Amino acid sequence: MAHPTPIMKDSLRAISLWSPSFLIRTLVLSFQKLAPWLLWRNPIIFIVEIGALYATFYCILKVNSDSPNFTFQITLWLWATALFATFSEALAEGRGKAQTENLKATRAQIMAKRWTGRDYETIPASQLALGDTVLVEANEMIPGDGDVIEGIASVDESAITGESAPVIRESGGDRSAVTGGTRVLSDWIRIRITAAQGQTALDRMIAMVEGSVRHKTPNEIALTILLLAMTLIFLVVVASILPLTFFSNSQPVDVIMLVALLITLIPTTIGGLLSAIGIAGMNRLLKLNVLATSGRAVEAAGDVDVMMFDKTGTVTVGNRCAVEFIPMPGIEIDMLVNAVGLASLTDETPEGRSIVQLAKDKYTWAPPSSLKDFKPIFFSAHTRMSGIRHKATEIRKGATDAVLHYLGEVMGTPQPSPEFFTKEVHRISSSGGTPLAIMIVEGPQEGRLLGLIHLKDIIKPGLKMRFVQLNRMGVRTVMITGDNPITARAIAAEAGIDDVIAQATPEAKLNFIRQNQREGHLIAMCGDGSNDAPALSQADVAVAMNTGTQAAKEAGNMIDLDSDPTKIINIVSVGKQMLITRGALTTFSIANDIAKYFAIIPALFANLYPGLKILNIMNLCNPKTAILSAVIFNALIMIGLLPLALKGVKFHPANAAQILRKNLMIYGLGGLLAPFLGIKIIDMLICYLKVV
Repeated sequence: MAHPTPIMKDSLRAISLWSPSFLIRTLVLSFQKLAPWLLWRNPIIFIVEIGALYATFYCILKVNSDSPNFTFQITLWLWATALFATFSEALAEGRGKAQTENLKATRAQIMAKRWTGRDYETIPASQLALGDTVLVEANEMIPGDGDVIEGIASVDESAITGESAPVIRESGGDRSAVTGGTRVLSDWIRIRITAAQGQTALDRMIAMVEGSVRHKTPNEIALTILLLAMTLIFLVVVASILPLTFFSNSQPVDVIMLVALLITLIPTTIGGLLSAIGIAGMNRLLKLNVLATSGRAVEAAGDVDVMMFDKTGTVTVGNRCAVEFIPMPGIEIDMLVNAVGLASLTDETPEGRSIVQLAKDKYTWAPPSSLKDFKPIFFSAHTRMSGIRHKATEIRKGATDAVLHYLGEVMGTPQPSPEFFTKEVHRISSSGGTPLAIMIVEGPQEGRLLGLIHLKDIIKPGLKMRFVQLNRMGVRTVMITGDNPITARAIAAEAGIDDVIAQATPEAKLNFIRQNQREGHLIAMCGDGSNDAPALSQADVAVAMNTGTQAAKEAGNMIDLDSDPTKIINIVSVGKQMLITRGALTTFSIANDIAKYFAIIPALFANLYPGLKILNIMNLCNPKTAILSAVIFNALIMIGLLPLALKGVKFHPANAAQILRKNLMIYGLGGLLAPFLGIKIIDMLICYLKVV
């Protein structure tokens, strides 16, 4: 059987972009992408290739012309422009393709024990069908995605998540989902296959990184249409130059120069880098161990302006902790501490353990050496209390109303809530905490309240600052919780969250999303349960946890393999970084094209129209060096911007207006100045070296 390797985080680090073997594969892929039946999907670069093909035939037919060297160099650099564009896409794709070798190795040669109805048969995992039941025992690989229907086991999921710590998977609850390619470390589990071959998490990962399922997103399509419109404008401008020379009784301009002029003016920079930006964005998402069904989901993440969080496990650490014991008037604190400690000794919940820990740490309480004479009172949904019994004495803790009700039963008459008790319950609830009451029964009709336990939801460290950053980006945060509105608002205020949905039901979440979408907002949320599925299917960015139910995973458009709800913040950041990078390079490209127009035209046609000499501020040597310098600059700038396209513009939380101003100042101004400087330097080198 194949042993798993950390296929995501570790393999991403291991692949060097500049290793010789990787570069050779990328160059081969770049030449393959020059095939017209592949390149037509990128109309801008397809036009460049048509221009390069025309220049090639022109060069061959005019081999005996006055300037064959000039024609050859124009042809060479036009092909270089097309090749650099396909190279940028191949480089982004190539890194993903290299990862698939590890991904495919993870699922290779896995065998499955399939239940036939009478016994188990061993078959290759590739022959499993949806609904099959398989048995996986210790040290065996899980053959496919599914749900545990029987048993409990420790599972090594490092092959998927990169995390070395094993996790528990068992039937029922929210820990039943397993992923193919992971390994059972101990015990055994029986699994029902829930994903057909070709649709498992590993299959989707392989398809994503190979780019076989990547399609242009709506924003990419819209930008491509805009770039094509600009190209048509420049095409009309360039095409009108030749007849103008006839009417001016001047020497006609060489067609090869007009072809080169068109290629330098159209937005080849962003046209060549657009695919690389999108693929790099998907790769950054994969580094987070998140699977997206399409680039549309990643793009939507960048436009999200409302983000919904579950309270437990996302905003808070997931388990409430005891932070305070409050004795009733007349009750000594030592008596209360001893009572809460004894009542919680057999309570194995995180809250119960935190009560015992607080009693030990803050009040130096020492538990009895033996629990032989103590009998636990287990929690039930009916009583909503737990505790301990020692001979005729009972100590119980639980929900405040449940304890008061039980006290009334003991005393034989309903017990009113004491004023101090009511005041403290309100104080704890208003602060975002949960009050638990504790009482003691020492005989028939001998019961009394001892005090209260303050359980507090602990906000995850650093989360408040991240919410502040989201607000700076113009994202409104909403917390979903089953708590009462008072507690929910208190926790939201402490965490810096804008809004809450308290006592949430699936219908309430769904209605909230629909209402905000009608108002023009884009919604992101995460979930893991079947009750989250309706809201996930409605949300624009829906992140399902890998450990969640099959219904949740089918409803979402992203799956987090680490099952970390807080990762939705990182997902939105990746989406926004991708959009910002695309916007920045588009700004640079358009400014760059406008600057090239005013830099080249005066030098190119000064001999035909002497009045243009006054605009030749760069004083380029002659028309041929001017157009050749522009073509060389046009090709090299694409390679110069490739690292930025792959890495992404550095992301700082800010609103859309601030980002636009920054792009215009840095990339707009840079795009205007770069051609003047770059073309002048290249022109000086060409003249010095006497290349033409």
